[in-house]
Amino acid sequence: MLRDGEVEVVLPRRAPARAAATAVAELAPWIERRLAEAARARAAVAARGDALPYLGARLELRPQAGRIRVRRDGDALLVPAGDALPALERWYRRAARAEIGPRLDHAVAVLGTSYARLGIRDQCTRWGSCSSTGALSLNWRLLLAPEPVLGYVVWHEACHLRVPDHSRRFWALVARHCPGFDEPRRWLRAHGATLVL
Repeated sequence: MLRDGEVEVVLPRRAPARAAATAVAELAPWIERRLAEAARARAAVAARGDALPYLGARLELRPQAGRIRVRRDGDALLVPAGDALPALERWYRRAARAEIGPRLDHAVAVLGTSYARLGIRDQCTRWGSCSSTGALSLNWRLLLAPEPVLGYVVWHEACHLRVPDHSRRFWALVARHCPGFDEPRRWLRAHGATLVL
C-alpha cells in the first residue's frame, strides 16, 4: 500500500531500472496533477464526516451494536457498529439495482430498444458499459453522485444500444434525450474520484 504522495513506477519486464527515473522526470507535471487531484478527493471524502451522499442527499451514519445489515431510516443509514464498509457496499449495490433498473427501463422504452441484462458492478475505470450483445453494466458508486449524474450515465449507456460508438450521431442522440448532459458529464470528470465510501 502506497502512502500519500508516493508514486509506484511499473516498468516492462526487460526495461532497465534507470528507465524509472527517466519516466518520472518526463511525466512529472502529469504526476503532480494526479497527486493534487488525489489529495483534493481525499479532502472531499474526509469532509463528509459521519455521512454519505446518496443521489444528492446526505445520509447520516448511525452505528448500532448488533446490526449486521444497513437500513435506511429517512435521512439516516442505520449501520453495523465497527467496520460498516462491507455492509454499506452491499446496501449501495442493492439500492443501485433499485434506482438504475427503472431509469434504464424508461430510457430503453423511449428509445424503442431493449437490453439483454443489467449488471451492477464496481468497475475501477468505468461508470458504465454496453456490450455488443446488449448487456449493460453500471457502477453502483454512481449513487454517491448527484441524481443528474446517474441520469446522464443511464442515458449514455442506453443510447449505446442504438449507436455503439461515440460518433456525432451518438452524442446527438444523448443530447436529444438528456439535454444539458455536459454538466453532469463534467461533474463526473471533476468529482468521480470522490465517489468512494
